Amino acid sequence: MTRQQKRARIEQIVDRCGADILDSEEYRQTDKYIQHGSTTTREHMISAACVSVKIARIFKAKCDQQSLVRGALLHDYFLYDWHSPKNTHPEKHPTRHSSYALKNASEDFAINPLEAEIIREHMFPCTLKIPRHKESWILITADKICSVKETFSKPFYADLVQELKHE
Repeated sequence: MTRQQKRARIEQIVDRCGADILDSEEYRQTDKYIQHGSTTTREHMISAACVSVKIARIFKAKCDQQSLVRGALLHDYFLYDWHSPKNTHPEKHPTRHSSYALKNASEDFAINPLEAEIIREHMFPCTLKIPRHKESWILITADKICSVKETFSKPFYADLVQELKHE
């Protein structure tokens, strides 16, 4: 199987497991917010879901794939611009946004207890509560991988270098 076929297969799993989320008008709102670099929150959550599925496959993890994908698709469903000057406490975003994401996800979608844990505890160790399920640990890993890639992607990095050169 080619790399492209493997990627298409992972995207199909994410589409199948998270169809109700991905197709909702509420979820499309997350395209309005930037998460890291120039990546929207929606793009980030979809990437984290795909990387989560890939990690689970690489390690042959026996896990609840449906909950893993749904939790990943909703882990940053906080529905605000954390970069905005109107955000009075941006330094608290890393420790608080998972609670907001869980509240919003619970209001807009039917989520199970495992999905709730995945969302609530994805910022470990910032949130201090140790996750109990492997699905949470998989997303924690996928989220960090995606966040670093998005933050230090070439366009962002190139812009940063240009800014530093002109200072």
